[in-house]
Order: sequence, then structure tokens, then C-alpha cells
Amino acid sequence: MTAPLYNTDILRLAASIPYHERLPAPMGSAEKRSPVCGSRVTVDVDVDEEGRVAAIGMLVRACALGQASSALMAANAIGRGAEDLAAARDALAAWLRGEGGVPDWPGLETLAPALPHSARHPSIRLAFEAIADAAAEARARSAVG
Repeated sequence: MTAPLYNTDILRLAASIPYHERLPAPMGSAEKRSPVCGSRVTVDVDVDEEGRVAAIGMLVRACALGQASSALMAANAIGRGAEDLAAARDALAAWLRGEGGVPDWPGLETLAPALPHSARHPSIRLAFEAIADAAAEARARSAVG
């Protein structure tokens, strides 16, 4: 017997997305969309002088799994650099493909009921893909300025 896809923990996360407003003038921004379900996540970031995320703003228009993943990402991204965020993105994608254990990111094990549902994986990856791209853009801009 498998766990229900939309359990209480996932629904609770989906309803608790932090930083749910876009930043007024972000240093980096990225929007990712899932062609499978139409979910969309936009992430804005500012970085500090060391290139670590100092502020996040988001617009999340996604299913409960995409919302839950966005909440987990945002709750733990402040203070992380672009390389760490790219590694988290890649580890999440590998885990969803069945090529590794639960990524080293707080709370991601909550999304384990979605593992057998590959059509849901793109929505789960959106926030991690968007913040990795936004942080890389912000770091590049701050290095130029």
C-alpha cells in the first residue's frame, strides 16, 4: 500500500509558502513552467557580497506538490550560494528519477509519496530550478557591478 499523494503534511506545506510576494527590483529572477500540468513558479533573489541569497520573493501558481516544494525551498534557501542551490536542484532531480537518496534539504522526504508519479515531478522541481537560475544570475550581476 502506498501513501496518499496529497497527505496532510503536503497540504500543510502547500498552504505555508513564505516570501510569497515578488521583490521590487531583484538582482536575479527566473520563471519555470511545467509543460505537463501548467504549473509556474517565479523566483526573485537578492544576494549578499559573498553571493549568498539574502532575500527571496516568489509567485507560485502550481499544484499542491509544486506549492509544497516551493515552501520547502524558500524556507531553507536564505544564506545559500548559487553552487549549493544548483547542487540541491540536481540532487532533487536525481532523487525523483530514482537515482539517489533523499536530497540533503530539510523536509524533502515529505514529498516521497510523489516518487511513483513521474508526471508530478516537473512541478516539484520548478522552485529549485528557478532559484538556482535566479541565484546564478544575481551572482553574475553582482560580480559585474
